[in-house]
Amino acid sequence: MQYPLSLLTLLFATTAVVAQQPKPAKVGEIDNQEITVEKSRKIELPPANRIFNKIPSLKPSAEQRKLTYEFEDRKLTIGDPKITPGVLAPATTQADNTPAYNNYIKLGAGNYSSFLGEAFVGINTLSNLALEGSVRHLSSAIGPVDGKNSSQSDTRVRVTGKYLADAFKLQADLGYDRNAYNFYGYSREYAAQPSFNPDLIKQQLNTVNFKLGIENVKSENAIDYSLKTGLTSLKDRFNASETDWGTNLNASLGISDNVFALVAADAYVTQRSDGSIVDNRNLFRVKPTFKYVSPLFTITAGINAVNQTDQRQGINDTRAFPVVDIDVAPLDNIHIFAGVDGDINRNTLRSLLAENKWLASQVVLANTIKSLDIYAGSKGNLGGGFSYEGKASYARYRNFSTFNNSIPDTTKFFVLYDGGISNVLTISGQLAYAQKDKFRSTLKADFFNYGLDRLEAAWGRPRTAATWTNSYILNKKLFVTADLYFYEGIQNKNFTTGTAYTLKPIYDANLKIDYFLGSQIAAFVSLNNIFGQNYQRYLYYQTQGLNFLGGISYSF
Repeated sequence: MQYPLSLLTLLFATTAVVAQQPKPAKVGEIDNQEITVEKSRKIELPPANRIFNKIPSLKPSAEQRKLTYEFEDRKLTIGDPKITPGVLAPATTQADNTPAYNNYIKLGAGNYSSFLGEAFVGINTLSNLALEGSVRHLSSAIGPVDGKNSSQSDTRVRVTGKYLADAFKLQADLGYDRNAYNFYGYSREYAAQPSFNPDLIKQQLNTVNFKLGIENVKSENAIDYSLKTGLTSLKDRFNASETDWGTNLNASLGISDNVFALVAADAYVTQRSDGSIVDNRNLFRVKPTFKYVSPLFTITAGINAVNQTDQRQGINDTRAFPVVDIDVAPLDNIHIFAGVDGDINRNTLRSLLAENKWLASQVVLANTIKSLDIYAGSKGNLGGGFSYEGKASYARYRNFSTFNNSIPDTTKFFVLYDGGISNVLTISGQLAYAQKDKFRSTLKADFFNYGLDRLEAAWGRPRTAATWTNSYILNKKLFVTADLYFYEGIQNKNFTTGTAYTLKPIYDANLKIDYFLGSQIAAFVSLNNIFGQNYQRYLYYQTQGLNFLGGISYSF
């Protein structure tokens, strides 16, 4: 199992995804009247020193520049366990007297009839042009239950081109993803029936995306900018599809040494088709803010104006939310912050599938309205390699989204929405330790309290989510990563029988090792779910027990 956690940055996030479901509507539907619209190795070119990415509460000293922390507003996404082992790339670090090889081929195999094939090629012959391509396939022909009926495979192809001029960087990305899996959360009695057809439980997601971006690379420019646009097309095996075109702009202007004007703007044009359902859903956002910086504190204030439209639901509404953030630095490398904001968060078919891939057809799509989020916390460097973050957030949502087994087919999931006002309290903490270029350890925990209006429970959402990640490098030849995941308080309900379940706590430990046998050859092994717990992230879906993957890689 692999989760996208960074060991090299202290990234922390605490908010919830929500949408709406009134009581009178059928399961999975929304009453219109209730909708109140309120890695592959990369060739890195020199990054821009962005004004809008800085935390300039203090003039950065050499010690302060070691701090990399950021609180983001994100979805409560604890996705289904992945079979990706996340083995480190084989040649990211070489001995001082050996050349660095940018290209590699990797092959591996493991239990559950698993196979891994991966390749990366980068071309950087010109000083200002870089091209790279990668392909990756990981599959398990046998799953945790009922043999091949719970198999899965993931295939990914990426092509990237980067052009660096004196004043800007231009980047284009083309990608393709194929995810094949099965709806295997059925009972053994159902599988024994003569009418059972394994072909009907198969699902396949095909995603094609193209992105184009341009950004400033001159840090001394008074105006800083980044503009990106991209088109994503998603199709599944049952003829459901979604086309999403998104454009994002970030810009900043230095008015004086202490005052900056910033603007963030987003435009999304989306169409989802699924049988007789066609959704045309758009969202436009503009967020102008001003930031005042002094050696003692930083104040950011502005407005977040968002417009959402939904042709099928008859929605066309614009809302404005205040944005205020105060960051005080009473001591070197210690920050105390507080603020208030709000937003309308997009829920698309693609984003919901990223949380729970076993969705039923024709799920209802509705955006999340975060009408208010009041937060406060502290972050900083404690010295001796230790750093910390802590945050408390009280957020009010209209349309809180959850995932629960559908009716009558409990192998698939609806997105259920709370039609009232939901209050979510989040307490988060993180402690990290880093020993220069050798050892890193990060302990993080999130505690959620859901105050729902109409739903019986926050189906599929954890009350506690904790992770402990570690990485160790020995003599630039041995790379070891070990991590532990814990999730607790997840509930789901079988509405066919009326039985509610609190799923058993999830404990998942993983160990990954890369060892360089020479300048170009490396061996790797990954042990996942070491406790061998066939836990359920969602009701009726057991995960693989102890699984391993091992192989070799060749760099050139």
